[in-house]
Amino acid sequence: MLTYPHIDPIIVSFGRIGIHWYGMMYVIGLALGWWIGRVRARRPDSGWTPAEVDDLVFYVGLGVVIGGRLGYMLFYEPFLPAAQQSHFWEVWKGGMSFHGGLLGVLIAMWLFGRKYHKRFFTITDFIAPLVPLGLGPGRLGNFINGELWGKVSDLPWAMRLPCNDPRFTDLYCHGATTGYSRPHLPTQLYEFVLEGVVLFIILWFYSSRPRPTMAVSGLFLIGYGAFRFAVEFVRLPDKPLGYLAFGWVTMGQVLSVPMILAGIGLMWWAYARRRRNRDTSRQAGV
Repeated sequence: MLTYPHIDPIIVSFGRIGIHWYGMMYVIGLALGWWIGRVRARRPDSGWTPAEVDDLVFYVGLGVVIGGRLGYMLFYEPFLPAAQQSHFWEVWKGGMSFHGGLLGVLIAMWLFGRKYHKRFFTITDFIAPLVPLGLGPGRLGNFINGELWGKVSDLPWAMRLPCNDPRFTDLYCHGATTGYSRPHLPTQLYEFVLEGVVLFIILWFYSSRPRPTMAVSGLFLIGYGAFRFAVEFVRLPDKPLGYLAFGWVTMGQVLSVPMILAGIGLMWWAYARRRRNRDTSRQAGV
């Protein structure tokens, strides 16, 4: 068994103002996406300029933060007392929903497309391989924040959590303030590997060759939805909600199923349309 290492969530403090690792992970993720996006934009056939990527990342950042926070409060804390609604901007404490962030980004992409006269799926196909670069650091931020742990396990990489840390006292140590909790699976690191590293590799190589419009976006939805659905089986459900049905269905799974179905639909439509266009071209040539 492993023991969770003591990691101060605050990198450095300036009086009452602190720079948190959780927020820094989002900055790192956006910076990685910006850098790789500019690299891809320099390709002769990309249809993008580095300046457009600069603006795109700004729109994405707004969509992630606003959508992610609104999504968390809507999906996971819908009955939060009004007195605590002022905590909306305290993103460094955690509480960001990927599915809400995705909706926020989609709205931001629509606004970006109107400004630059680009089609919606042209934008989402370009940005899809970059999204895992933000998801990966975000999951490391969850690990440093000490949140989103998995079920109790006797696997050798399961981690005991220190009960003298207020983050773990109630939820994982059941009120104990000394010793350690039972070992929990580090599902944040599972998601870092799957949603960050593996999904990036899949999308990067798939999109390195010309694909029909919507196909890259569809593959992203399938990949993320499938990985998230699978990890939810061993990740503890969010405390305000618990399991929604059958003693195992979680909100993360409920929100991921439409993503998978939408991804399958987009890929089918993308390739079906390309086949139709090819058949039409052949008939016109005859």
